[in-house]
Amino acid sequence: MRSNHSGYTRLTKAHKFAAAGVTTAAAAGVVLGVVPAATAATHAPVKPVAWNAEAFGQTQDAELAKAADAAATQAKTDAQAKVKAAADRGAQAASRAQARTALKPAAAKPAAPAPKAYGDNLDGWITQALDIMKAKNIPGSYEGIKRNVMRESTGNPHAINDWDVNAVNGVPSKGLLQIIDPTFKAYHVDGTSWDIYDPVANIVASCNYAADKYGSMDNVNSAY
Repeated sequence: MRSNHSGYTRLTKAHKFAAAGVTTAAAAGVVLGVVPAATAATHAPVKPVAWNAEAFGQTQDAELAKAADAAATQAKTDAQAKVKAAADRGAQAASRAQARTALKPAAAKPAAPAPKAYGDNLDGWITQALDIMKAKNIPGSYEGIKRNVMRESTGNPHAINDWDVNAVNGVPSKGLLQIIDPTFKAYHVDGTSWDIYDPVANIVASCNYAADKYGSMDNVNSAY
């Protein structure tokens, strides 16, 4: 800046730029410094959140636990689905098996064994009597029975003694082994006839009596 003789101060180009800078700075100060209250409140600075390693770890643990629970639930659901599928397959297989069984012809039941046949003669009577005696645990043999039958009646199932002491007393000996009525009734064996002249019933009752008195008909060698 310099003075001239006219009495006024003359601004140089440098002074003008400086003055312009001051003016611009002042204007900027006015613009930047004056902030409405509402704007200041709206754009309040955000307080930074402090890093918490423990809280972060707990969050991670919770997420992992949640994921594990979800995986366990899915595994349980899958297992239940497999079990149900297996059960369904088993039920279907059983149903098919039942259907096949229903289509098969019914197997014929085995025929009941035919009753043992015995001859209507002395051999058949003794054989049948021995089978009954075996079932009832009455001792005796084929030979012992036949020997006594032949001595007592010669094999006649209707033989009757009308002359011995029993006959005199009104209870004559009867049948193959010449047994009297009271003895026949006392030693009768269930499953046989009550007819004293029935050859099988007569043999079994007589052998039952002989077993009681002598141990077995095999031990009888004379009148008994």
